[in-house]
Amino acid sequence: MDNAEGAVDLHGDEEIIEVIDLNESEQTPDDLANEIEDVDFGEEGGDFADDEGWQTEEEDMEARQDDSELTFSMHTGSVFCVSLDPATNSLAVTGGEDDKAFVWRLNDGEVVLECAGHKDSVTCASFSHDSKLVASGDMSGLIKVWKVETKEEVWSFEVGDLEWLEWHPCAPVLLAGTADGNVWMWKIPGGECKTFQGPGCQATSGKFLPDGKRAVVGYEDGVVRLWDLKQGNSIHVIKGQDGHQGPLTCMACSKDGTLVLTGSVDCQAKLINTATGKVVGVFSIDEKKPKSSMDGEVESNSVESVGFCNVFPLVAVAYLDGTLAIYDLPTQSLRHRCQHEAGIVHLHWEESSSLVSTCSLDGAVRIWDARSGNMVSEYHGHTAEILDFTLSRDASLAVTASGDHKAKVFCLQRPDR
Repeated sequence: MDNAEGAVDLHGDEEIIEVIDLNESEQTPDDLANEIEDVDFGEEGGDFADDEGWQTEEEDMEARQDDSELTFSMHTGSVFCVSLDPATNSLAVTGGEDDKAFVWRLNDGEVVLECAGHKDSVTCASFSHDSKLVASGDMSGLIKVWKVETKEEVWSFEVGDLEWLEWHPCAPVLLAGTADGNVWMWKIPGGECKTFQGPGCQATSGKFLPDGKRAVVGYEDGVVRLWDLKQGNSIHVIKGQDGHQGPLTCMACSKDGTLVLTGSVDCQAKLINTATGKVVGVFSIDEKKPKSSMDGEVESNSVESVGFCNVFPLVAVAYLDGTLAIYDLPTQSLRHRCQHEAGIVHLHWEESSSLVSTCSLDGAVRIWDARSGNMVSEYHGHTAEILDFTLSRDASLAVTASGDHKAKVFCLQRPDR
């Protein structure tokens, strides 16, 4: 409108709203039709396909794609953890936001044991080395152990806020780390206990070494300690410039126990000689300038999972930004950089090949060949992020736990199968 009496332009952030002159003649249907024809809908429907509630046929197909062989749906909240029984690989245990853990069969999803009585989300659940016992731990610190065959609870204990829980590699012994920094060790079911005093900050990750006589523990302050479990003292303390500059997030041991690989929110992975306590390698992807998200906040990156290859001198480091980095162990050089569109949650190497599997926040499982850096296959089925996953011993199955309240079993296909 040109100089129409009473016309005012109100300028918003993205558009101009005009107050119409009421004295102007009323628009006819033809006038309205002409205005609609002038609207720019963009190419092939413009932005409407991206609006909430609108999906293209391809997106709808992807949303409904389910490559899994079986879906376990007994949980009523997010499923946080999953583990397989090491003796037969026929049973899974999952823990979830519904304060429960379930032991169930992989072939038909039938519940074998419901681990009830927890007071908070079950974030840790796993079988003993011989699969006779199963332990579950919740965020409040209540730990319970059941005998799988008889389905009876044989032991329970309550600590401070639980960070992680792990079984001894060849004995009925549990190790646990808590938010106050203490590490607890119990003999099950007798309950004999030993405590390893922490530094007053969270014991964020920990593992038995393969010899069963030592354990490595990482803390919120970036310190790594190697403990002598019999003597109850720390053998080595890695801190300062040698330690991490942020909380530990993950760790892995080499098969012979001579090396430990640790990851941290400082975006570095460190290789530690367990005999000397010396850092013998540092792995870090080339850091770019921090990216800003749509709300203006700076997006951070961190190491989320690490692992050793058993058949080649390779290690894998997975990052929150979606990078899977494959490093050559002798030269500590970057061999391949495998990019995911979403952050990686966990990685697992196959026991007898160069294949490494990942799960990520986009709800997919992917398999990569570490020799070539190429993706071998990918599997979809979850409608939310995958929070944990594990592989069967022969790598024929992947079992996942997700924020969509489901656990799934995927049959993994290989070119040689």
